[in-house]
Parts: sequence; structure tokens; C-alpha cells
Amino acid sequence: MTGTVTEENQTGVLMILVTGASGQLASRIVTHLRALGADAVGGSRSPGEHDRALDFDVPATLDLTGVDTLVLVSAGYAEDDVVVHRHSTVLEAARRDGVGHVVYTSLVGAGDHLAFALAHRATERLLRNSGMRWTILRNGLYAELVGALLSWEEAHLVSPFGAGSIAAPTRDDLALAAALVAADPPGHVSRVHELTGPPFAVLDIANELAAPVQELSLDEYRRGLLDTPGMQPFQPPMLTSIASSIRHNMLADHHSDLATVLGRQPESGLPTAAASAAPTRPA
Repeated sequence: MTGTVTEENQTGVLMILVTGASGQLASRIVTHLRALGADAVGGSRSPGEHDRALDFDVPATLDLTGVDTLVLVSAGYAEDDVVVHRHSTVLEAARRDGVGHVVYTSLVGAGDHLAFALAHRATERLLRNSGMRWTILRNGLYAELVGALLSWEEAHLVSPFGAGSIAAPTRDDLALAAALVAADPPGHVSRVHELTGPPFAVLDIANELAAPVQELSLDEYRRGLLDTPGMQPFQPPMLTSIASSIRHNMLADHHSDLATVLGRQPESGLPTAAASAAPTRPA
């Protein structure tokens, strides 16, 4: 791990708040910030012992007083209008309460064609026009997600991704990158970081798991999603767009920004993706 917080952070003068603290990315960001010596607190609609109660859907709960740097972890699991309204409400509260710098976890630039990209780009525009200092972290799709989107048919690993590759980083590398940026925001003012990892393909995952691959067409994949109980209306197009993007190598480019921020090469997402796919494997 590289990087340290400023002297003000170490004396507790500067406070960093991370939204969505009950989530897997945000909780890791808070952990890394505290390991760096930062005065970091989480914010959540279901707050833990050391968190602030923050509910994006209830503006009255958005108290950001005393916060110097806000790490806005995208609340992106909903329709675009809901997500953009949530982010707009938080940014208005941040400006009102005197937050000096906002770090936003966005979507990798190559993902503009994904079904959920609009909310990220709209939030980036809001942030650029907010009058506050900002940094945008354009995160690649998590390696954990790539593995979780695969399924099993007896001994076969079932995939809609074809022969495409994806430059998917691990969630922990992205969390550490966010912590390092938030701990030293002056070094990242008005910067957009494209955070991706070394690319890999489903065949690589299959080799890790010593399993043959059974391919799904995008039509078969979408139909299966539509028949899945409990699937929300926005989810089938979102997940199909991920599958199509990987299949056609739209998310395969690896940038150097993550290595620059981390001060080392990012971990390969391949073992993490394989580990994420393995638990549902039939005995």
C-alpha cells in the first residue's frame, strides 16, 4: 500500500465521509482510509456503530456538516431518473454544508454504451458544474461481478460472453485507489481516472476452474433473465448490455491510471472472477 494522508488528516482536522458504507465497495474504502490514518466515517441508510445515517431518498437525513472530502459511491442500482435524483440531492447537500472536494465512483469511459451509463455521465456533469472541487474515478466492472454473471449447467460453465475479454479490476484495488485519492485530494483536482485491470476472457476463467464452457446467445441470455423470478424491469437490459459489451470486446482496454494511483500494478481480476463463479458449481 502506498500513500499517506496529510498532516491535517492525521490530527483529525479533515474528515472524509464515504456514502453507501454498508456496501462492499464503500466499506472497503473506509477500511483502507482508516489504515492510511485518515479521519474517515461511513454514511448509510442502515448505519453501523461509527456511521452517519444518510438516506439519499430522504433529503432531511443528508447532514454533511464537518465533511471536507465526500466519497460519493454511486447509488446506481435503479432506473436512471431515480439514480440521478439521488446523486443531485447529495451534491446539493454537499455544496450547502461546505464540502470542499467530492470523489465520485463512476463508470469506465469505454462503458458509455452500457444500459446504465447515462446516470453516471449525468452525475459527472452535475459534479463538474457544482462549484466544488472534484475527482471522477471511472471504475471498470468488478471482476467479482463478471464471475457472478456466469452460471452452471451440470459440469459446464454457462456464459453469454463469447470469446470476448474484459479489463475487470478487483473491487479491493478500486477501493484502495478511492482511499488514496480521498486521502490526498489536492493531487487529483479536476482529474478523471480510468481504472481498469489486466484483461481476461471466460475461457481463462474456465481454465482456472477446469471446466468446459457452454455458450449462450444474447437472445437466450435475455430470455432467461426475463423468466427469472424477482427480476426488476431495468435489470434484463442492463445485464444484457454487459454481456454484449464483453462479447464484442468493448470493455477489453486496460489503462495505466490504476497502477499510477496505486503505485503498483493492479492485481489480476482473473482469480477473483473464478472464485466468484465457483460457489454455484454443482457438486
